[in-house]
Amino acid sequence: MLFYIGEKIKAERKRRKLTQRQIADALGMSHATISQIEAGIVQDIGIRKLTRILEYLGLEIRIRTTGTPPTLDELREER
Repeated sequence: MLFYIGEKIKAERKRRKLTQRQIADALGMSHATISQIEAGIVQDIGIRKLTRILEYLGLEIRIRTTGTPPTLDELREER
């Protein structure tokens, strides 16, 4: 799950032509933290920190029951 979230963060950061350093500086975080999150290898991350990164990039997390098929909107977003 964290690897998937990290991939999405990285893709959006690159789409916006931002560096990891720019995000880290804007949010008062370390470059290493952003790098580890994007790589899906972060050891410990709080929900507040993750939420700040997602908000900065205009992303959000959606929660649904395991095994529920994706909605048409979710499938369109994956393109």
